[in-house]
Amino acid sequence: MSFQISIGPNLRKSAFFNATVQSGVQGFSVYNHMLIPGHFGDPDAEYDRLLNGVAMWDVAAQRQVELTGPDAGRLAQYLTPRNLTKMRDGQGRYVPLCDHDGWLINDPVLLKLAEDRYWLSVADSDIHLWAAAIGRERGWNVRVDEPDVSPLAIQGPKAVDVAAVLFGERVRTMRHFAFEETTLAGIPLILARSGWSKQGGFELYLMDSARGSDLWSMVAEAGAPFGIGPGAPNDIERLESGLISYGADMRWQGARANPFEMGLGAMVDLEAGHDFVGRAALERIAAEGPARRRVGLVLDGRPTPPGHPVPLAVGDAVVGRVCEFAFSRRLDRTIGVGLVQADLLDNAEGLVTMLEAGAVPTRIAPLPFGKT
Repeated sequence: MSFQISIGPNLRKSAFFNATVQSGVQGFSVYNHMLIPGHFGDPDAEYDRLLNGVAMWDVAAQRQVELTGPDAGRLAQYLTPRNLTKMRDGQGRYVPLCDHDGWLINDPVLLKLAEDRYWLSVADSDIHLWAAAIGRERGWNVRVDEPDVSPLAIQGPKAVDVAAVLFGERVRTMRHFAFEETTLAGIPLILARSGWSKQGGFELYLMDSARGSDLWSMVAEAGAPFGIGPGAPNDIERLESGLISYGADMRWQGARANPFEMGLGAMVDLEAGHDFVGRAALERIAAEGPARRRVGLVLDGRPTPPGHPVPLAVGDAVVGRVCEFAFSRRLDRTIGVGLVQADLLDNAEGLVTMLEAGAVPTRIAPLPFGKT
């Protein structure tokens, strides 16, 4: 069975859209109201390049929310429970954003370009509306916009070699989440050591959407000696590495999650003294303890993923949800992630994943799954 997405004016095309079509894209998904490539016809080859070589991804749907003005830093700090006081220009940080009840509403990377200029590199939700409303309601002198920025990712163990060809050997010593503003053949961009994989890599934040095809071609040419090829953010690798996927892991039939349940409690700084959205709720949750916890899961056999979260049960009792699972060739087993009751033991017996085709025996496993 195959499906098609109708491309209309309500779905935005990325700066790299034409380049991905010319490179053989075979499917799209929708993320932040934008088309994002799903695969290029050979998912196994794309996975192998990510694990053993280098892949290039159009991740322009990873939109930026720009905060500018005298109170930009004030708003950035108020949006997240993570303490930002030691954050420097040219540094990025992974930050949870919560609503007033302590539920996670996004988990972006925050980039500090200057004292009066920040970017939130957001997951799939309309955070620009949230940030603009918060800033206006607080009466702060800050402008919230979406800049002309389109990230292109190069990921994999050979990504650093490609980046060195493009930008020079200095990239090999860049720290994770560090970034710098630069140009490439006159194309303005920000080069960041980051990306949604645990294989290492860089993101090139293109700051002129008219040059998308030019940048794509330059990266492809520089990466050719290293076997670079197009691909997309890889769900199997993210499961193996234990990476969080906001849309998959935190939203299900109205259910939500807080930072403590998702393993992000270390980023909730209740001792620094700063105020932030959801502080009272997170103080209460910290005192009471989270009701659920995020775990890795191993399922028997090779069941077909349903494409949405499903219940995890013991007998007739639902004890959690399986957020996503897939078969890992590297581990030779079906792995997944889920949220379970906090008091459920790691060695709990009788766990089953409830699929339409039947119940699949399941057990809890530590995250990340590792390489063996």
